[in-house]
Amino acid sequence: MPIGVVAIAVTVWKVEESRPPAAHRPDWPGFAVLTAGLVGVVYGLIRAGETAWSDTGVVVSLCLGVAFLIAFVAVEARVAHPMFDLSLLRTPTFLGGSVAAVAMNGSLFAMFVYLVLYLQNDLGYSAFEAGVRLLIVSGGSFVAASVAGRLTSVMPVRWLIGPGLALVGVGLLLMAGLDAGSSWTHLIPGFVLAGIGTGLVNPPLASTAVGVVPPERSGMASGANTTFRQIGMALSIATLGSIFAARLESGVNSGLRTVPALRGQGARIADTLRNGGTDQLFASTPADARGPLAGAIRSGFAGAINDLLIVTRIVALVGAVCALALIRSKDFVAQGHASPAPADGATTDAGAPPAVGSEPRPGG
Repeated sequence: MPIGVVAIAVTVWKVEESRPPAAHRPDWPGFAVLTAGLVGVVYGLIRAGETAWSDTGVVVSLCLGVAFLIAFVAVEARVAHPMFDLSLLRTPTFLGGSVAAVAMNGSLFAMFVYLVLYLQNDLGYSAFEAGVRLLIVSGGSFVAASVAGRLTSVMPVRWLIGPGLALVGVGLLLMAGLDAGSSWTHLIPGFVLAGIGTGLVNPPLASTAVGVVPPERSGMASGANTTFRQIGMALSIATLGSIFAARLESGVNSGLRTVPALRGQGARIADTLRNGGTDQLFASTPADARGPLAGAIRSGFAGAINDLLIVTRIVALVGAVCALALIRSKDFVAQGHASPAPADGATTDAGAPPAVGSEPRPGG
């Protein structure tokens, strides 16, 4: 709450208001079908991880979710004042920024959920101890974001967003290769690179969303970009959860094949671990089986995390390619008093007025 209070105060104090020429009623139909669609898809993915992809509830939930999302597109195309103007997706830079937003939150940020599970449930660190280790990522991001914020005024943002996502992908690659004997220090090189990549992406990504629309439409553009981030996070966490559960169950079962008391109980053990019941699990296990159980969990966890790192690495690298290919300086709209940054390979006269189609400085 204190962080929220400070953020609100700074926003009221420093951020200039922008308003559309005329106020319109909220797009309630669009809001309703988008919410229903996202709930259906995310719930279906989560339930698939808990049961099976052929489960009736999973199939119905996913089908309804997709149907509502299709309905959302139809509703937004017909509403006079939609909550999301679909025509923005025809602007390559907005589309590229949206893909990058999904990729950023769907890769490293979604992976944080499972890295925390690994640090706490597998390596045995407390919540505080796990958080301290993840500060390596935050530190790299903090430093890189300060640099990126300054660079956005002198270079095209695609050369920050694309390489930044590529660094995130390389960082996730470096984190892979875990095994039953790995310690948390194995993750440090990947933490550093991924943190730097995140710092390069976030500042220009925020300005890219609003930079391709006039000021009076910046609220919708910013909201759409934030929504894409949350969609990327929600869908990725749910999908990774299904992969994680299946891989962990398989790894644990493999490690306990020679332990009669626990043979074939991989599903129960994996479910208990995902719900943070490690202590309860060991307390209910016969003493002579706890050693093999610990080894099976370490091996299963490492294998599951490695699989997730492969998936999220691909997501980050695809986002990097799309950002480099789609984000263009000429799509940016001059924002009043803002001074444009040079277009790719171009220079501007010192006294020349801002030209529409140039990339704005942050805050413009």
